[in-house]
Amino acid sequence: MMGKLLRFSIFGESHGKVVGCLIEGMPPGIRVDTTEIKKDLERRWGIRESSSSRREEDTPEILSGVFRAHTTGAPIAIVLKNRDAKSSYYEEIKYTPRPGHSDYTASVRYFGYNDYRGGGFFSGRLTAAMVVAGYFARKVLEREGVRVRGYIKRIGDIEANVSLENLFSSALLCPDEEAWEKMKRRIEEIRKEGDSIGGIVESVAIGVPAGLGGPFDDDLEGELSRAFFAIHGVKGVEFGAGFRFSVMKGSEANDNLIVRNGKLETNENNMGGILGGISNGMPIVARVVFKPTPSIYKEQKTVDLRRMENVSLKLRGRFDTCIVPKAVVVIESMMAFVLADHLLRRYSYLYFMNDKI
Repeated sequence: MMGKLLRFSIFGESHGKVVGCLIEGMPPGIRVDTTEIKKDLERRWGIRESSSSRREEDTPEILSGVFRAHTTGAPIAIVLKNRDAKSSYYEEIKYTPRPGHSDYTASVRYFGYNDYRGGGFFSGRLTAAMVVAGYFARKVLEREGVRVRGYIKRIGDIEANVSLENLFSSALLCPDEEAWEKMKRRIEEIRKEGDSIGGIVESVAIGVPAGLGGPFDDDLEGELSRAFFAIHGVKGVEFGAGFRFSVMKGSEANDNLIVRNGKLETNENNMGGILGGISNGMPIVARVVFKPTPSIYKEQKTVDLRRMENVSLKLRGRFDTCIVPKAVVVIESMMAFVLADHLLRRYSYLYFMNDKI
């Protein structure tokens, strides 16, 4: 379960009947449009030429919590049917864990009862449910003018340079068009090699009020990080200047406070909009690192768990050369959900304080 006041959980498997999510704590009266949800889900398709050839319709089916196109306040259950799963090949490799996948660890964790078809519950297919949850979170954020936008920051050694203005005015996966063309060419080169490649998604939230979050288990960076690491393939998270802090002096790293147009801001945003686990009113900037897709067409080494012998494995099937293009909307969705949860928590405090003042 993710969240405290606004919460969601996901269910289903890659090759099961459905994947879906259960959202609790959603305020009543918020308009819901399934065509909008589907548009978000279609963004998760990424670059079709270099993505898995699996083609799911991703048509959301709302089971509860929405009546006459508005939320009712009851738990919202939504499912997405799996119609294009092909499971036969996974019977052949169920005793030979795929390198880089969770096949082995899942088998150990669940005593061999895990659904190994397509990774089961550990499949990237489950991120579709995260996108659905993110849609509802955005509806909460919209009421306060909070916007979340992500883009592809890096693929391999190609890095984009994107301004805040360009990010929120562009619908491209990467608003740096020159870098984006290079990235697509690089992905295509890797695809022809039968290999895969990783990258970085940067996500930015603007309009976030100061005061969201807190210390320890309410830490905004901590909860955002937990949400990002719940996405399969994520191996690193940083905020603001991130790992560059290691080579900076305090005089360079500190964001000096200033008043601009009657509002308190900072001269830079090295902290990425969060201090002490609490938002400071500046844009929240997070970068999330994705490992290369572990399923590749090159021969790899693994073991046969029945005989405990070393063997070689050459996979067949439908794989993504790079999952980063698919991940942009997923990162946005998880950031939106955490911020919406914290915003609703903040509302509860404000209501109490205003009643007492």
